[in-house]
Amino acid sequence: MEYLLLKYLHILGFVYWLGGDLGTFLSSRYLVNRTIGNEARLVATKIMLACDQGPKLAMPMMFAIGVHLASLLGVLPLNTLGLSISWLIATVWLVNVLVLYSYEGKPFTAALSRFDFFFRIAVVIAIVAFLLASLIKPGLINADWVAWKLLIFATLVSCGIGIRIQLKPFVPAFTRLMQDGPSDEVNDILETSVQRSRPYVAVIWLGLFVSAALGVHLL
Repeated sequence: MEYLLLKYLHILGFVYWLGGDLGTFLSSRYLVNRTIGNEARLVATKIMLACDQGPKLAMPMMFAIGVHLASLLGVLPLNTLGLSISWLIATVWLVNVLVLYSYEGKPFTAALSRFDFFFRIAVVIAIVAFLLASLIKPGLINADWVAWKLLIFATLVSCGIGIRIQLKPFVPAFTRLMQDGPSDEVNDILETSVQRSRPYVAVIWLGLFVSAALGVHLL
């Protein structure tokens, strides 16, 4: 029952991650549309941010659940401490995402956002370090597909970091749009930021497709 429940939640996480990413992508197209008014673009922004919570919440949960499932299968032999660390990482990550969304615009969220940024970098480094260690020490990972799924996950988190970097000019430009109205300069910044983030989105979608295929052993 434990395995089936975790497998079910893992599948739901995939659905919300991919579906939320699609909703975010589609709403971003209206956000940078110069032909619609500020009010409509503000609504599109709110929809985009709400849709984006799906992937942001699914990402840490899929990490912990995936690690736990691999442990139950015996392909990622972790003791209780190892499992506890993976769930602690997911919990800190998840709470941080919820707080940032619930208290958006509050003064303390700036520091929390920086913590979130570097926390994700630390997660990527930790996964890559673990994968490298598994090449040196046999027995840390007992199935190649698990190693590939971990590598893909680290890549997807890295893509999320890349998207955040590309969208850095977006927030001040959007604030100017709401306060001062549209201008060619502001619209150009918004469009450029979104366009530069789209290749990362494409990699995320491809990574999710490949990871799902590995999970059901199509690859």
